[in-house]
Order: sequence, then structure tokens, then C-alpha cells
Amino acid sequence: MTDTYAPPEQTTRKSSAITHTGLVRKVNEDAILSRPELDLWAISDGMGGHVAGDFASQTVVQSLQSLADNLEPTEVMCKARQALHRAHSEIKAEATRRSIGTIGATAVILALSETNFLCLWVGDSRLYRYRDGAIEIISSDHSVVGELVEQGYLTWEEAENHPQSNQITRAVGVSDVLEIDKRRGEIRPGDRFLLCSDGLSKYASEDTLLHYLDEKPIDTVSDDLLQFALDAGAADNVSIIVVEV
Repeated sequence: MTDTYAPPEQTTRKSSAITHTGLVRKVNEDAILSRPELDLWAISDGMGGHVAGDFASQTVVQSLQSLADNLEPTEVMCKARQALHRAHSEIKAEATRRSIGTIGATAVILALSETNFLCLWVGDSRLYRYRDGAIEIISSDHSVVGELVEQGYLTWEEAENHPQSNQITRAVGVSDVLEIDKRRGEIRPGDRFLLCSDGLSKYASEDTLLHYLDEKPIDTVSDDLLQFALDAGAADNVSIIVVEV
């Protein structure tokens, strides 16, 4: 049977977002962006030490925050990519100014139009989609173990316990040329998107995430997922955004 699904003329979105230092780190090197007026959300996880990591993640988010608030969805998607390249140049320049070898940050961005989503990402912060009782990873980690998963040598659960699980292969501000991956697709009423840093994904299996996205109301689901990470030890900063169509 042919799928005759027709999207509604207008969709409404609700979201919840939270970031937390965790139980071990003294500084939160994560930064989050929530701009529902643009249907734009993002998480960035800094690397390079607490001062440099702060700078990198905040630079990514500030670059996205600077986008005008009257953009059309297609403009948002284009401008978000430009913002990442702008942040990349600023972070590299700061690393040179400070004479620091490496400053960088992950980035995962979700932009929505009336009928579609766009995900842009660099690094191992993730985007998941919950739909009809199932969960799917939209992004793929730019990491040593992420590549092993993509090649079929590991599952995501096995990758979290791998000794090289923290070694990412791409970050904003690190390489000469910034490589940004993207994925787009349709949205449907009832879809939920989860953006998170590895402070959550290193603890939460897909089954765990499915439970929370399936059972918890949008107003509390980010808080509930954060509490799960804290109960699990939260050795890293934790950032969570859930967007509901």
C-alpha cells in the first residue's frame, strides 16, 4: 500500500531544555541553544580544558544566537551552517592567540520547517528521533568508535564501553577545513527529537531513551533524563533538549 501521509498545513512545537555540570566536573563546558521562534535548537560540548572548552562551546552557541529572528526556515538552515563556519574560524584564531594546541567543540543542530527537519553535526553530540514507539539515531558520531559502529564492528552499546570511546575525529575549531555532516527528512505529528551531549548518551541505552521519550511529558522529560544521568554518576557535563512536533 502506498503511504499517503499528508503533513498538516501548520505544526506546533513544544520543547524542554537543560544543561548541568554533572557530579564530577567543576565547570560546565557544554552550551545549549533554544530558539523556538526560529524552530532552531543546538548543543555544543567544548574540549581543550575548562577555560578553552567553555570558550569553544559558547562561541558555537553565540554564533547561532546571532541569527536574525525573522528568517524563513530555508534561510535558518543556510545561516546555521554559516554560523558553524564562523565559529570554527573564531575558535581557531583564539587557539593561535592563546598558543594552545587544541580548542574545539562538538555541535549538533536541529532546524525544523513545516514539513521537514535538518540535522547538522560535528563530533559526537547526538540527535535521536522518536516516532511511533521506536527510536532512531539521526546523527552518527564523528569518533573512533563511531566509525567502528558505522562499519558494523560494534554496536552503540559496545562503543560506550570501548577504551577509545572519548576520541572524536571532528570538532568545530580543530581542523583546517570544517566538515559538517547533514541529514534531512520529513516530520510528522507526534515526533520527538532528542539532542544530547555525551554526558547523557554514555549512560543511556536506546531502550532507556525510548522509555523516557515514550512515557514522559514534554514539560519534564529533559529534567527526568538529567536525573537519570545524575543517578548513573554523571561524570561529565550533561545537556539535553527535547523537541515535540
